[in-house]
Formats: sequence, C-alpha cells, structure tokens
Amino acid sequence: MKTKKNVEQLRQKLLGLGPVLPGSISEQWNICGTPGCKCKDTVNPKKHGPYYQLSFSVGGHSSSMFIKKEDVAEVRRRVKRYQEFKKLTIELIRAYVDLVRSEGLRRGRHDR
Repeated sequence: MKTKKNVEQLRQKLLGLGPVLPGSISEQWNICGTPGCKCKDTVNPKKHGPYYQLSFSVGGHSSSMFIKKEDVAEVRRRVKRYQEFKKLTIELIRAYVDLVRSEGLRRGRHDR
C-alpha cells in the first residue's frame, strides 16, 4: 500500500507543476554592422544588449529562442520546474518498478 500511495503522490506533484521549459538561459551582447556605432568605439565600446536566449534540446533536436526581458523571470521559473519535472519523473518510474516488484503486474488503478 505504501508504494501505491507513493505513486499517487508523485503523479499529483507532476500534475501540479504547471508549465515547464527545458534548457538554459544565456545573456547575449551584440556588435551591430552600423559604421560609427557606439558598439564599435575603439576606446570605450558599448555593445547592444542584453538580449536573453533560451537554448534547449528536445527529442535530440537542439534549438533556441530569444526571450523578452520582461519574460526572463517567468522563463527561469519554468526552467526550474522542468528540473523538478525530470526529478519527479525518475522517482515515479522507480515507484512503478517497486509496485510491480511488490504486487506483480495486476491491472489496477495504478496502471492508468
């Protein structure tokens, strides 16, 4: 019974996480192509930015997207939730394995 309870608790935690995003956020600073721009100053160059970028890989395909400055805090929360999602998923798989070891493959509520 303890294992069934553990499975259900983990499932509820996963359902309650909210939106997730994989990856990591980086801060980008750029130099433009405009002649005489402040970013090309030889004494005190001032690059354009910061620009924020989320880099991630899903299903073996790498990608990235720019993030608006006002969205960075929310994207950070979602990336943190994704880490929790991965941790909980591994725990849930272990709990399902433990359940099968203790009860066999009976078709019950925990199989849904």
